Amino acid sequence: MAVITIIATTNMGSAQSAQKRYEQNPFTLVYDGAITKNEKGKVNIHPVSYKLNGIDIAANVYTPANYDGSKKYAAVVIAHPNGGIKEQTAGLYAQRLAESGYITITADAMYQGASGGEPRHTDKPANRVEDIHGMADFITQYAGVDANRLGVLGICGGGGYTLKAVQSDKRFKAVATLSMFNSGEVRRNGFQNSALATIQERLEKASNVRAQETSGGKIIYAGVASITDEEINKTSTDLYREGYQYYYRTYAHPNSTFLYTMSSLFDLMTWDANTNMDLINQPLLMMAGSKADTKYMTDEAFPKAVNSKNKELFLIEGSTHIQTYWKPEYVNQAVDKLLEFYIKFL
Repeated sequence: MAVITIIATTNMGSAQSAQKRYEQNPFTLVYDGAITKNEKGKVNIHPVSYKLNGIDIAANVYTPANYDGSKKYAAVVIAHPNGGIKEQTAGLYAQRLAESGYITITADAMYQGASGGEPRHTDKPANRVEDIHGMADFITQYAGVDANRLGVLGICGGGGYTLKAVQSDKRFKAVATLSMFNSGEVRRNGFQNSALATIQERLEKASNVRAQETSGGKIIYAGVASITDEEINKTSTDLYREGYQYYYRTYAHPNSTFLYTMSSLFDLMTWDANTNMDLINQPLLMMAGSKADTKYMTDEAFPKAVNSKNKELFLIEGSTHIQTYWKPEYVNQAVDKLLEFYIKFL
């Protein structure tokens, strides 16, 4: 079996500018307005590491201005998008919430980013859900955190995994998602249900790949390794066209990738963020761009949270999925709504 990738050269101008962004920040943060140094009286960033099921996890904790570990603060766990890492949009939202007085944490998922785990780019739902529990484990022990005022924000794939994590983890008192992406549904049915006819064929392929790997064969990857500007421009869906631009051009980071092990499909295709949504009884805020081609996933999940007595679906007017990651007018809308939500329930 061949690796399913698009192998191509990158546009050197935009690749170099993204590389400079990564290299010029001492914390390798690539989002706009990122912290460049820790200063007294301002929001500070603290790279931390901890073990989760024997795997080293790399995370960033953000503390608010004039942070005092002897005081008590509400905290928010932030789960990053599929293919994303803590230095991109998850870090942007972590910093913005810290600017409003919250202690925040965002960590690279196991097997991804700067976190440990082999084979690299394994993307199994159980791991991603456990990542969220693990961030809660760590941050509730952090100096100054009020463990009774813990919220969570899941972005894109991190949003789908957040919906699953909070079904059992009642440490989370307020649950928010942004541009939620139901990874299991898309890997199974295709984006916008475009691959329903090939489900069994792809399950057979994933099974064969797992058999190959367990017998000592090479790791097979699915996804996109690199892409040309022409290929980006020809991509028909906003999610993937703008996603390639975000991850491979303007906000690129060497730890971020669109690749995942094909054997991950063995688990992904039988998983669904929407199952057991009735177990969510915490306040729930689900946000999506009004123009997002992924909005259907939020629309599917939201009504199923029948036991959340305080829930709201909030549309970010004019935004696509990826624009909620970086575009100031849409990020501001999302942050303002998050603050309204967390102030009320934390």
